[in-house]
Parts: sequence; structure tokens; C-alpha cells
Amino acid sequence: MDHKTIEDFILSMPDSKREYPFGEKVAVYKIEDKMFALIEEDKSPLRVSLRCDPKLAKLLRERYTEVMPGQNLNKKDWNTIVLAGELPSDEMQSFIRHSYEIVKNS
Repeated sequence: MDHKTIEDFILSMPDSKREYPFGEKVAVYKIEDKMFALIEEDKSPLRVSLRCDPKLAKLLRERYTEVMPGQNLNKKDWNTIVLAGELPSDEMQSFIRHSYEIVKNS
């Protein structure tokens, strides 16, 4: 998935919005003023950080080499995914939905 495809999917979540509170290099996606996704816009390959249930976060890190503890975020509750072309797009969409739902329901 490329940057535009991911961003379009993130912004398709109901009531999601994009802001740049940390400067123009990090897009922050929110629901009800709470972050659920971040994209580091100056990185190649693309890096996307998403909220995640802590137990699931650990399992995903063990399963996928592209998934690592959240960079500059709470490592327990956030994963950073490096999109180097190995992760299937349906999995990435699932991770985004999961992040959105966690934040929406918190």
C-alpha cells in the first residue's frame, strides 16, 4: 500500500480527521481528538504507527518483521509498521480498523 491509499483508507473511517500538531513531517489522524494513526511523511519506506491492544501488539511484532514497537510512542499500546511491500493490504486495513475502534471505544 502506498501513502495515498493508506491515507484515503484512514480518512474513510467515520469522523476521522488529519492534523499536523508535530510539524509538517508527521500526519496525525484522530477520532474525537484522540490519535489513532500517525504517518511519518518523510520516511522511505513509509512508516505508519497505530494503536493496538497490548497483547495483540506483542503477537503482531512476533509474527511480522515489519511490525515493531511504536516509535516515539507508548511501546505497549502502539505499533509502527514499516511498509516495505511484504504486508498484505487487507492485513494493514485490519490493523487500521483495530486502531480506530480501540480509540473510538475508549
